[in-house]
Formats: sequence, structure tokens, C-alpha cells
Amino acid sequence: MDDGLNWLMAWYFRQCNGHWEHFYGVKVETLDNPGWLLRIALRETPLHGRKFTPVIHRTAAADLEEWQQTGGWWTAKVDGDMFEAACGPLDLNSVIAVFRQWAESSNH
Repeated sequence: MDDGLNWLMAWYFRQCNGHWEHFYGVKVETLDNPGWLLRIALRETPLHGRKFTPVIHRTAAADLEEWQQTGGWWTAKVDGDMFEAACGPLDLNSVIAVFRQWAESSNH
């Protein structure tokens, strides 16, 4: 099984140059509905300025009960210099996969 978190750690490490990691980086936070928020700074990376088509997989659950009824969800977009994705509590690997697919796609 492919491990998205290991891939993301390696991507982060490749961006580190003695400067980037001091001003930019990757943030993973929890949401209260519950879920995850993934924010990845794109400035000074090969992805900066690259077109990204927003992704929506189902509607975000308002709370744990709704999530248990409806299942996984995620959204991803680029807002300025930031990749931003939100997802359900078991979908973090899915949004990492969205970022990975975009980062590895050949249309630079």
C-alpha cells in the first residue's frame, strides 16, 4: 500500500533549502466537524503559479453524526500561493493523494 504521508514528507524535504522551510511549509490541523485541514505553501516551489482545478468529493459533513451517515468527503483548491484541502476524519490520505497527483502531473 502506498503511503501518502511518507510521500508528503519527502516532498517537503525536497523543498527545504535553508530558506523555504523558515517562511513556508506544510500545516496539518484538525477540524471540529471532525476532519482535517491540509495547507501547503507553494511559493518558491515548482508548483507556484501552476493551474489547479478545484476538487470536491461529496459535501462536507456538518458533524460526526452526519459524517457517520454520509461517509468520506474532501475538497481541495489553490488559493493564491497556498494549496488548501479539507476532508473527513479518515480522508487525509485522499487529499494528500490529490496534491501528489497534481504535483507529479506532467503539465508544468
